[in-house]
Amino acid sequence: MKVFHSPLHARHYPRHFLVSGAPQPNPEVPERAEALLTAALADGHETVEQRADFGLGPVAAVHTPEYISFLQHIFARWQRIDGASDEVVPNIHPNGRRGGYPASAVGQAGYHMADTACPISEGTWPAALAGAHVAAAAAREVLDGAPAAYALCRPPGHHAFADMAGGFCYLNNAAIAAQDLRAHHARVAILDVDLHHGNGTQGIFYSRDDVLTVSLHADPVRFYPFFWGHADERGDGPGLGYNLNLPLPRGNGDDEYILSLERALQRIRAFAPGALVVALGLDAHQDDPLAGLALSTDGFERIAVAIADLGLPSVLVQEGGYLTNALGTNLRAFLGGFMRSRP
Repeated sequence: MKVFHSPLHARHYPRHFLVSGAPQPNPEVPERAEALLTAALADGHETVEQRADFGLGPVAAVHTPEYISFLQHIFARWQRIDGASDEVVPNIHPNGRRGGYPASAVGQAGYHMADTACPISEGTWPAALAGAHVAAAAAREVLDGAPAAYALCRPPGHHAFADMAGGFCYLNNAAIAAQDLRAHHARVAILDVDLHHGNGTQGIFYSRDDVLTVSLHADPVRFYPFFWGHADERGDGPGLGYNLNLPLPRGNGDDEYILSLERALQRIRAFAPGALVVALGLDAHQDDPLAGLALSTDGFERIAVAIADLGLPSVLVQEGGYLTNALGTNLRAFLGGFMRSRP
């Protein structure tokens, strides 16, 4: 399988985020992408350093121009504020409906950033744009006839809405890949197996019937992102019935996860998509520092085998999964199981 990646990801190196109000070291660091790339190389996958410049087209297909302009310019504007922090971190958020659009950098940061886990530094925009191009390149590899491709995107993307960053995410790489695939497929499914609900992905496609969004994740009643990911969120308008959330109790392991995955795959089969995007989080592992579910390395292989049985052209887009001794091994288990089990 071709593994698409970009060294530009390392320009984004967030230092802190808030946990229960206290600053903690940010786990979304460049070293995690390097560990994943090393693991893919160890299993003999062909790595492709993404150099093609697709411009803003793939990004603008799922994100608003207002938001794109914000990401491009907010760091420079922030540095002109006397006494501002080194990274852009919002200190105010609109409650409920977001009405008027503020002119100030502080106000726009609150408007476009859902939480304090998505700080913006000088290198964030070029890294996020490179990650989006990695996703687009993998999608175009599949459109050109490859059965599957892996987009080693960093920063991750599934918490990014059309106009809002959140949870370490800025541009929604899975949504970008799915929209690219829509150029040649009437229907595309996104299956999110990250520990956390893919709330940004859900939001982007919530009123559409051409992209089915399915997410398995730790129950948000007591887990991030809290306000999205509940089972009663089924879509809206033309998209009603085209979103499926399968929240799982904290601490669930392999067997419980596979049972829910079968429900997810049944829904995808009923949708009859022409292609699949897998939002591949590895943070559901039992040793991951974000500690929500308890999958084993063998569990990731079982998940991959079940997904591969769909027999769909597939783009695997990297989401979460943080530094542990098992991170690279979990990726090898998933990619190996996926490639061995394709019909």
